[in-house]
Amino acid sequence: MVRNRFTARSVRTLIACGLALTIPGLQGQSPSQPAVAALPAAWVPPPPPQRAAERTVAIRAGRVFDSRSGTLLTNQIILVRGERIVDVGASVAIPAGAQTIDLSRGTVLPGLIDTHLHVMDGNPLVGPGGAGIGPNGPGPVGLTQPLQYRELAALVNAQRDLNAGFTTVVDLMSHGGWYGTVDLKNAINNGIVQGPRMQVAGPGLVSTNKASVAFPLLTNVPISNLGAQIANGPVAVREAVREQAHYGVEWIKIYSTEEYILHADGTITVRPTFTLEETQAIVDEAHRKGLKVACHAYGGEGLHNCISAGVDVPTHGLDLDDASLKMLLEKKLPLTVTMFDLSMDHAQEMKRFGNSRWSLMEKSFKKALAAGVVLPFGSGAGPFPHGTQKDQFAYLVKWGMTPVQALRSATTIAADLIGWSADVGTIEKGKFADMVAVAGDPLADITEMSRVTFVMKGGQIIRN
Repeated sequence: MVRNRFTARSVRTLIACGLALTIPGLQGQSPSQPAVAALPAAWVPPPPPQRAAERTVAIRAGRVFDSRSGTLLTNQIILVRGERIVDVGASVAIPAGAQTIDLSRGTVLPGLIDTHLHVMDGNPLVGPGGAGIGPNGPGPVGLTQPLQYRELAALVNAQRDLNAGFTTVVDLMSHGGWYGTVDLKNAINNGIVQGPRMQVAGPGLVSTNKASVAFPLLTNVPISNLGAQIANGPVAVREAVREQAHYGVEWIKIYSTEEYILHADGTITVRPTFTLEETQAIVDEAHRKGLKVACHAYGGEGLHNCISAGVDVPTHGLDLDDASLKMLLEKKLPLTVTMFDLSMDHAQEMKRFGNSRWSLMEKSFKKALAAGVVLPFGSGAGPFPHGTQKDQFAYLVKWGMTPVQALRSATTIAADLIGWSADVGTIEKGKFADMVAVAGDPLADITEMSRVTFVMKGGQIIRN
């Protein structure tokens, strides 16, 4: 017996979509007789509006940060047509009819790049400018919220990042949002909503089915419920990478370490998750698919495996031993260091253990910086409010970077890491017109980066 695959619901859906049905045997209709008449003209949507001609914008910049040379160029004209920069220089002529933006008393910099954050994480209602609704309600909260609600919250978080000057971001794990990061990226790229340029990972890859200190507030919740994907063994991890590639990610995020123990003598014990063979399989399969790999690794064997396997960027590395440091330098790998996410538990950890991840991170950061390890800007925003990561520039300088190094970490260095240096990271002819401006001189006072007053993405003014 052959069953008709069309249900009453599917028929109604097709009729509602205005499709003529020519299904044999359906309600006595013959193949040549449509089931419904053509839709009235009033039901037909109007054609899309014609795209407006690309406008020309001229920015008068008192100072422009040249992220390649690390110097400030004075009295520059930045000419933008459409979404690209078409000319830059002190003697550039402003075409008749061009819109002029006067930033002659400020400093213009390339749009900032955050290479490590989580838009699906963090309640925007408790962030700066939020309504002040706490984590206890109303309604489901945190990771228990429906995915649709979290998608809307992620949009707000992404827009706060953009408003703070981060015109490009990399989301490294959706924290229970599964492939909502991909959906948000696509909606931004298609012009449905406003937001930063995005590269994204989906669920993080783990090798165990239990919660760990990576999610300290949910220690009784299976980690699979938190949006992590479990895979054990070289074959399974390859299958997991292929699945994530199918859903449109650019990055694979792996948890190479999860559990850790802080000791009062200022040390930390870190347990590895994936073996070296598994890590190599992940990296090999990801690179074969054209994807990049980031690994969450605090130190020890897990960090060694990441570096040995050739991940694109190890993250955290707060227990950076000499062996790991040597491997990073030999393989010329960067290290993304997050700060504020670790600072949140500093007081509590010091009280309980006499040691903290924040303290360890400071030591490792200074060690990596002194050795010449490349350190891209990555904030880990999500556990702390999006849009506030601009304050990290001051800590980068406090921990030993020069202002130029700090600014490069979020421009040229970050652009190189994500493979977009042809389009972002500098203010040059042919690049996307992604720019920010501050009132003062960030090379003299890096805290100016906490006071961004102008943001442009792709020639569109976001904030002025």
